[in-house]
Amino acid sequence: MNPVVLMALLATLGTWLVTALGAATVVFFKSPEQRVFNLMLGFASGVMIAASFWSLLQPAIERAEVASGLPAYLVATVGFLFGATFMWISDKVISLTRRGLASPGDSKNARFGRIGMLILSITLHNIPEGLAVGVAFGVLQSGAYDAKALMGAITVAVGIGLQNFPEGAAVSVPLRREGLSRRKSFLYGQATGMVEPIAGVMGALLVVYVEAILPYALAFAAGAMILVAVHELIPECQKSQETHPYFATAGIVLGFAVMMLLDVMLG
Repeated sequence: MNPVVLMALLATLGTWLVTALGAATVVFFKSPEQRVFNLMLGFASGVMIAASFWSLLQPAIERAEVASGLPAYLVATVGFLFGATFMWISDKVISLTRRGLASPGDSKNARFGRIGMLILSITLHNIPEGLAVGVAFGVLQSGAYDAKALMGAITVAVGIGLQNFPEGAAVSVPLRREGLSRRKSFLYGQATGMVEPIAGVMGALLVVYVEAILPYALAFAAGAMILVAVHELIPECQKSQETHPYFATAGIVLGFAVMMLLDVMLG
């Protein structure tokens, strides 16, 4: 196996493991403390926003003109918008499917529909996250293991891993509330992260063997991550603001600062 692809596989296996750790919280308690959960989600969203620029968009801009011959601003903008649009369409498909499965008169089918859509939605969101890690490691093929590119790939993997912990809990805990056993809630929760190693390997292979697509792929991953952070994580972490108005906000700022520090200092 190509060493770059192997590194992408190992990194995404790590992010899957963090998802499993988050899902395992259901073993210890049925519902985590809301302010801690909000802080974790806020931190994860801050990490993803910072990683989207320094580890994905910036390398996309730097490589755009060399790889494609087109203006860097055009390549980065097109890739970014395609990534955000992909996630928006995916979210719309999930919403339409959820409404189609809704059956108020049948509580059992409605319950299974909620469970299925929760698992499907998180699994779908994990695909671009795995791609982002794979693409970031794929950069190393053309950069001859450049230290800056390697650190950028590691920071993307770390950022995805950090946000996967609350994401795993966000699946397993609601499933437990729906009446599933702790064991089944954990198994379904960790299973949502299984797509990340697959997507990571695909992303790495894509940019390794089709180098011209690299800047577009980096920008695409950034657009997908920004939309997930802004549309999903930030609104979710802002719940219960009346009791702890700045708890989630502090998490966002801290997450952004930590990822910015890692990228700028080590990159």
